[in-house]
Amino acid sequence: MIALLWLIDTVIEIYIWLLIAQAVLSWLVAFGIVNRHNRFVGMLEDFLWRITEPLLRPIRRVLPNLGGIDISPVILILLLVFVRRLLDYDIAPSLL
Repeated sequence: MIALLWLIDTVIEIYIWLLIAQAVLSWLVAFGIVNRHNRFVGMLEDFLWRITEPLLRPIRRVLPNLGGIDISPVILILLLVFVRRLLDYDIAPSLL
C-alpha cells in the first residue's frame, strides 16, 4: 500500500512540473521568445496542452473572466498539493 501511495505522489509531482512547463512555454510563445512554428516547440506545446488541458478545462469553466490572466494552473497546482498533503498526513501514518 505504501508503494501505491508513493506512486500516486510521484505522478502528482510530475504533473505539477508539467503544468509549470506548460505555463512557462505559453508565456514564452506569447512574448515571442520562442517560435511556435519550430517543430520541437510545436510538438512540446501540443504534448503539454494535451496532458494539462483535460484537468484545466473544468476549472476554467468555473472561474470568472479575468481578462488575459489565466489562473487555472495555479488553482490546479494548489489542489494537487492539497491532495499530496492529504495522502502524506492522513493515510500514510495509519498504514505503518
